Amino acid sequence: MDTAAAEWTATDDGPRRRPPGRRLAAWCAGLLCAAVSVVVGFRAADSDGITPVPQFLAFLPWLLVPTALALLLTLLSRWWTGTAWGALLLGLLAWYIEPYGTTDDPVGRPVAELRVLTSNVEFGQGTASLVGAVRREKPDIVFVQECDHACDAQLKSDLARDFPHRRAVEGGGSEGSVILSRFPLTPTAGVPGTMGMPGAVADVDGHTVRLQLAHPMPPLPGQVGLWRRELGALRDAAATDRSTPLILAGDFNASQDHAAFRRILDTGLRDASRLDGAGRTATWPAPTAPTLGVQIDHVLLSRHFAADRTRILDLASTDHRAVVTDLTLHDTR
Repeated sequence: MDTAAAEWTATDDGPRRRPPGRRLAAWCAGLLCAAVSVVVGFRAADSDGITPVPQFLAFLPWLLVPTALALLLTLLSRWWTGTAWGALLLGLLAWYIEPYGTTDDPVGRPVAELRVLTSNVEFGQGTASLVGAVRREKPDIVFVQECDHACDAQLKSDLARDFPHRRAVEGGGSEGSVILSRFPLTPTAGVPGTMGMPGAVADVDGHTVRLQLAHPMPPLPGQVGLWRRELGALRDAAATDRSTPLILAGDFNASQDHAAFRRILDTGLRDASRLDGAGRTATWPAPTAPTLGVQIDHVLLSRHFAADRTRILDLASTDHRAVVTDLTLHDTR
């Protein structure tokens, strides 16, 4: 028999064996499909699992690449069971990549308009760039994360005239956070966390609006439980008073592919980026976004708001992109 022309060869015992090259391709395809299946399985189970699942879930859309490679390898190796496996995974990934959450428009008449900006300035390094962006975009409310003492001082120096009202949790490194506002603020307890998450109630042209900054711990190995608890605390804060308009904004260290983040959306909040067609636009890491990255910076809104002209801004000296959006507050009574 001409082995170069044969697809299969028989041993003395009778079973047919795949040529070595095809066996290797099938093994590689199987390993890729198995790894992707673990992540997709937790997504299907509506769970974030344990390390490294939460970290891979953040980049769920990018799992299309190893899955497509696995599917190609199954075709080359003529492993038809693997081909069906890879096709199923592609279908599930396509399904889960669809944006999550509601997008219905608020009812009631519009009563106020405002612009909101959120930015993580990476230990204060991006403060100067943020100040420039604020002066260009002219937001009414600014949420700033990782605003260290130097950042806080610079914001007071450069923006105090434009933003006479502020609510801050002071701290070094990543612990400091600030809410700046053109509207009068009444302090609230905020949400306790490892990093500062201040809260306030704003008087927006005579209408009460709750403001809450979000900055839970990231899902680092060994800290997934803490990350989940702090996202849960934000979820509880969102669910406390659903009758009052709420803006919950900041660096959530989570995407819509994380179950803990979806729990926050399930309180009835809407993501401004999705409302304006930018639901998968990456905000981190800035050096590779938007080509390669994930959306973890969000402006979440209660049912009282409509969002328009949501933009993702590139700022210098920080690993996060800023989010700015125009909001319309509706009287839903």
